[in-house]
Amino acid sequence: MTVTSMDGKVVVITGGNSGIGLETAVGLAGAGARVLLGCRDVTKADAAVADIRRRSGNEAVEHRPLDLADLASVAAFAEELADLDRIDVLVNNAGLLLDRRTETAQGFEATFGINHLGHFELTDLLLPQLRAAPAARIVNVSSAAHAWAVGGMSWGDLDRHRRFGPWRVYGESKLANLLHARALAARLEGTGVVAHALHPGSVATNFGREGDTHGATAQLMRFTPYVLVTAAEGARTSVHVASSPEAGSGSGRYWSSSAPARPAPWAIRPGAEDLLWSSSERMLASVRPTRRRAANSAGSA
Repeated sequence: MTVTSMDGKVVVITGGNSGIGLETAVGLAGAGARVLLGCRDVTKADAAVADIRRRSGNEAVEHRPLDLADLASVAAFAEELADLDRIDVLVNNAGLLLDRRTETAQGFEATFGINHLGHFELTDLLLPQLRAAPAARIVNVSSAAHAWAVGGMSWGDLDRHRRFGPWRVYGESKLANLLHARALAARLEGTGVVAHALHPGSVATNFGREGDTHGATAQLMRFTPYVLVTAAEGARTSVHVASSPEAGSGSGRYWSSSAPARPAPWAIRPGAEDLLWSSSERMLASVRPTRRRAANSAGSA
């Protein structure tokens, strides 16, 4: 895989201790970037940093604690990065599939809360540093699974109090990643910050196989390594969108196999991205930490 030089660039990746995130970190660190990982498990993160340094030949790799299921942790992670004068690339990579309804620390349904709301909040908090970069990128790792959300988001029950189906809920969280990128693209137009979403491919990782699924779903996930591509292959599109000149021009696109692709019809329905934005803001308003950075909302762009 040929990667455009990232010398001098600062890259933040969520969930970079394994799978696609780790391989994305290897690719971008290998191209010269300073890479900061946001990881929940410190022990795994220590091992990941050592692995990335060894494989990339770049010592400028580190990690900070981040639990996307807790907005207090998201805010603390953003504070940990406050010493950075700029962020060139934010890769919103972390995600999970749960087959039972559980809740985040603030009481949101966890699949939507972690895959979308945590990243929505983190992106908002890091926008000042992204805007400070000459040409920054926000990369949302979505999935072709957004097509499972047939017809679009369940606007009346985003928190799944009435009905929970794991595949539908996961699909909606990936649709939210895509709509979030489109909303950011519109709000950040003219700022020098671009936003994209991508499908990494059907990747064989530990996704859905570390106690997050049970019963028949867990049995199905056991067979995924035999039918899916490797994490290194899956990371190619993430690395491409984070580094290539092609992805630096234009904004709000959906990528697959390192090329622009057409998402499901409900991902490009007029107004859907604005409705997601307002819904997300409303859900978070009552539980956000009282301290907020001044003028950090993309809506003010």
